[in-house]
Amino acid sequence: MERFFEIWQDYWQAFLIWDGFEFSGLAVTLWILVLSLLFGFVLSVLLAVGRVSKNLLIKGPIWLFTYVFRGTPFYVQLLLIYSGLISLDVVRGTPLLRDFFINGYYCAILALTLNTTAYTTEMFAGFIRTTAKGEIEAARAFGMSKWQLYRRIIIPSMLRRAMPAYSNEVILMLHTTSLAFAATVPDILKVARDAYAATYQAFIAYGIAALLYMVVAFVIVALFRKIEKRALAYLVVSPKSDKQVVNNV
Repeated sequence: MERFFEIWQDYWQAFLIWDGFEFSGLAVTLWILVLSLLFGFVLSVLLAVGRVSKNLLIKGPIWLFTYVFRGTPFYVQLLLIYSGLISLDVVRGTPLLRDFFINGYYCAILALTLNTTAYTTEMFAGFIRTTAKGEIEAARAFGMSKWQLYRRIIIPSMLRRAMPAYSNEVILMLHTTSLAFAATVPDILKVARDAYAATYQAFIAYGIAALLYMVVAFVIVALFRKIEKRALAYLVVSPKSDKQVVNNV
């Protein structure tokens, strides 16, 4: 335990926010997590609508995209984006592309965004397909257009019902960020590797990293529980309501 506090005292700043040269540790992990989830969420909503389309030219490419990124390991995707694309002549010969793909942060966020978009698109598409027909028929009876139907009924209903499943995706994405060190991103695991290399205390160095991931996961779960309780409040039936229903029958 004494050794644990010694290593924590030496590396707590690097684990949390700053390693003396740049942002690192928890701050970097949360930054790439939030950005990739934000981009992925927006893209997933749009692609999910296309995924349930009856037009093969629309849903076909989306299916291929989700199949490729769900069918290959994230680590391989990250290496292809960070190390593979920069080796192509067309990328090296284009200043904008070269500057983008030579940056580990950009590559990590792009890989994480594409990965979570693939999984979340299929998830959202599944919940769109299970939207209650009564809600759709009622909306059409009010004369809503297809755009209004999706904006006012289908997408809000899908997001509410998908919330518990999406919280699991967020936790999985948090765990996936631990591979960002492969793109030289100084996240929590990168700091743990540096601490281990300097102290040879593998259990303590990686144990600190595990504790930080657990704390963040606990906070995420707590936040989603509050959101779910509010978003799905209409599904909760009070005991008094149950009694009234029984009496009416």
